[in-house]
Amino acid sequence: MAKTTDNFHRLVVDSVPLIDVRAPVEFAAGAFPTAVNLPLMNDDERHQVGICYKAQGQAAAIALGHSLVCGSIKEMRIAAWKAFVEQNPEAHIYCFRGGMRSQLSQEWAEQAVGREIPRLEGGSKAFRNYLIEQLDPQLISSTPIIVGGRTGSGKTLLIRPLENIVDLEALANHRGSSFGRQLSAQPTQIDFENRLAWALIQHREAGYCRMILEDEGRNVGCRHLPKLLSDHFEQASVVLLETPMEKRVQITFDEYVTVAQAAFIAEFGGAGLSQWGEDLLGSLQRIRKRLGGERLKRVSQLMQEAFDLQQTTGDSSAHKKWIEVLLREYYDPMYDYQLEQKRHKIVFQGNETALRDYLVTLG
Repeated sequence: MAKTTDNFHRLVVDSVPLIDVRAPVEFAAGAFPTAVNLPLMNDDERHQVGICYKAQGQAAAIALGHSLVCGSIKEMRIAAWKAFVEQNPEAHIYCFRGGMRSQLSQEWAEQAVGREIPRLEGGSKAFRNYLIEQLDPQLISSTPIIVGGRTGSGKTLLIRPLENIVDLEALANHRGSSFGRQLSAQPTQIDFENRLAWALIQHREAGYCRMILEDEGRNVGCRHLPKLLSDHFEQASVVLLETPMEKRVQITFDEYVTVAQAAFIAEFGGAGLSQWGEDLLGSLQRIRKRLGGERLKRVSQLMQEAFDLQQTTGDSSAHKKWIEVLLREYYDPMYDYQLEQKRHKIVFQGNETALRDYLVTLG
């Protein structure tokens, strides 16, 4: 009898490599952090089999599937599974429901490798259900601590070296502000939830007393925390990072100008700087209504002047002017209003050194 497992907890804790044999379109909709997509059928083959199943039934669909995945195509797909298993001896295999696709893939892969390859019982559907259950705040044993602070204060830089964080921005692949999109797309909502559950399980397994999170609210870019979990974090104590304006401007400049430009140039080559400029103006347009006409015009002009100067002289420092305007006139008033709503939750506030010492002392 083929080996199966439903010990999903161990898959997460041990970060077990997974082979997802679903079609690429299924994988793109949502998978698991340690999974690679090595499909039994590609999207077109799966589509054809699906049509056949509806029209002629299961037997005809199975026969069509075998006729589509045969010969050199079958050999290539088995070779891909074999190579992955040889590099990852602990690998497990799955399809959507743990049914025919993963059973057949398991059989073929085991013949090629010469040993058992465990299959997920219930497939991705069962594993996904398990992960969703882990997002229940009642399962969180550590005490959440929210690190707040004005935009550009360096909250992310402060918490990322700590071991007991759950890094929502990293999980959502977004910097958490209107200008926070990364070059690579955000994960799907399903992927974000899977990653978040994964992080919570590993955090719990490590036995931490405190869970450090950055003050994000419910949304991180276009991804959102489940409401019950968001409500749980909303009740947490807040520690406030205080950073002088000059340093906030520099931190924002480093991340959103220097690092961001380097990423665009690495991606787009000679056109990278222009692509970055277009992306920057696009981000500004997304907040145009809240900025107001006069301020939008002023910030746009400062951005264009800084961009023109950089292209002419190579000096990018003028970008700090529009950064400071946005911090002072847009982000600070908004954050100060939000801060008043949670003032009663603040248990500590201080500069980077004081706050780091406080968080380390908490354990």
